[in-house]
This record gives sequence, C-alpha cells and structure tokens, in this order.
Amino acid sequence: MPQTAIQISTRGQGLYEFTDEAERFVRQAGRDEGLLTVFVRHTSCSLIIQENADPDVKRDLKAFFSRLVPPSDDPSMGWVSHTMEGPDDMPAHIKAALTAVSIGIPVSGGRLVLGTWQGVYLFEHRDSPHRREIVLHLSS
Repeated sequence: MPQTAIQISTRGQGLYEFTDEAERFVRQAGRDEGLLTVFVRHTSCSLIIQENADPDVKRDLKAFFSRLVPPSDDPSMGWVSHTMEGPDDMPAHIKAALTAVSIGIPVSGGRLVLGTWQGVYLFEHRDSPHRREIVLHLSS
C-alpha cells in the first residue's frame, strides 16, 4: 500500500493548503479507487477540509478559533495549568482536540473526491514557525 510523508513549514497560526501535494501522491500511486488517509504527527496542529476559493474563510476561521480559545495568559484562561511552553501551547492542544488529526478522503478515477471549492489544509495553532509532518496513506 502506497504511503509517504510530506513536510509543511508554517509561519505561525493559520491554514496551509496542501491539496496539490495530496493529489500528486494519489496520481503517482496509480490507483483508480481507494481511500486516502491523511494524518498529522503533532498535537498542536490539525487537519481540516475547507473552502479554498475565498481567503476570507481562512481569516475568519483563524479569528473564530482565536476567540474560542484565547492564549493561556488571557484572564479567561486562568484555569489552564500547562503553560511551560508559552501562552499559545495549551490553546493549540485544545484547538487540535476540537478539530481532527486524521481525515479520510475517497479516491475515484485516480482523483480525490473533493467538492468544487474544497481544499485540504494543515491548521497550525502555534504562533511560531514549525515544520509539520503529514503522512499520506492510500488503501484499496
């Protein structure tokens, strides 16, 4: 079964699309049908399928999650005890728990079965740049 890992360098919080890389992997695997499993090997970022046409969607999602889970030095987050790695760390773990670290995408006709405006994204929840590893696995 084909499997590979890709690296995504982030520049801080936000959404980083990697649909093209996932589609390239599926094409190179030469399978007509199957299921692409996408897994991120980290606990402070996540994966989402989201609209890739309007950049406002990415900005609004980032703003929503920042409001939903503010940094741990925000007065509303006084209950947080995991603070040794900075005020963005525990909120990043919470955001990752609310989203997904693994997603499955059907493959048909050798292509990802995504909607017209759907893209596959790494959702970085930390403030500083990171190098994230994503495993792509195609099964029959």
